[in-house]
Amino acid sequence: MNYNFIRPDLIVGSCLQTPKDVDKLRAIGVKTIFCLQQDPDLEYFGVDIKAIRDYAETCDDIRHLRAQIRDFDPFDLRMRLPAVVSKLYKAINRNGGVTYIHCTAGLGRAPAVALAYMFWVQGYKLGEAHRLLQSKRSCFPKVYAIKSATADIFTGFKKKPISLTWQGYNSSIVEVSGLDIGWGERLPLQFDEEQGLWKLTRELPEGDYEYKYIVDGEWTCNKQELLTSPNKDGHVNNYIKVLGDDRSSAGAALRNRLNADDPDLTRDERLQIRQYLEAYLDEE
Repeated sequence: MNYNFIRPDLIVGSCLQTPKDVDKLRAIGVKTIFCLQQDPDLEYFGVDIKAIRDYAETCDDIRHLRAQIRDFDPFDLRMRLPAVVSKLYKAINRNGGVTYIHCTAGLGRAPAVALAYMFWVQGYKLGEAHRLLQSKRSCFPKVYAIKSATADIFTGFKKKPISLTWQGYNSSIVEVSGLDIGWGERLPLQFDEEQGLWKLTRELPEGDYEYKYIVDGEWTCNKQELLTSPNKDGHVNNYIKVLGDDRSSAGAALRNRLNADDPDLTRDERLQIRQYLEAYLDEE
């Protein structure tokens, strides 16, 4: 494991490897281990999660909880954050002490959940919490997903239809990855013979989405649609911005405020979020 104390009561780190790691965390005062990995993550890295959980169950001073989020998927993070942070919030209130939040490497999902918890519950402005997090651990939480999830709590999850097209009579199979399904899944486009276009229509909640086409097995971008700037690895994707129907409404104004560089919540808004987290139905 590698980890960093973000606050005296909050640690972000990498995954436990063996039951012995449970004792290492007990020794530094951890009362809750909060695992965000999915089963395929654990299988890929050969982590015996059952052995770890079984051992933690024999200890009377620590609890091991799971709340799965798909890796490298900002949309799944956005959709899952309310349920995950609700579970975290209740566990911290129940167990006290130090909480250890981890994903696989502790660089994406875990810091994002910690950041959302600091913003929603602990009273930080989002930018303030992000700066504190980065000062303690070099990581890459998807801040936009947290902003969107925050707005979703107040405004709901309204969807709008979007259309994607790819021109090419000579293509046999055209698919798209990204959007709301993550980079590990694909959606097929259907060919319209009259227009000579491959088409996909899908309903998405308000927000920004990156995606890429897979044409006969080759990943590529559509230069006729919006393109991102190159990321840190030099990769470029297509992207689409889904806007709400009434951009002058109170909900739109709230989303605009939360999408600012350093958004904050009012006292009443933070109280509403806490009530929302407390009322959220527990996962299995």
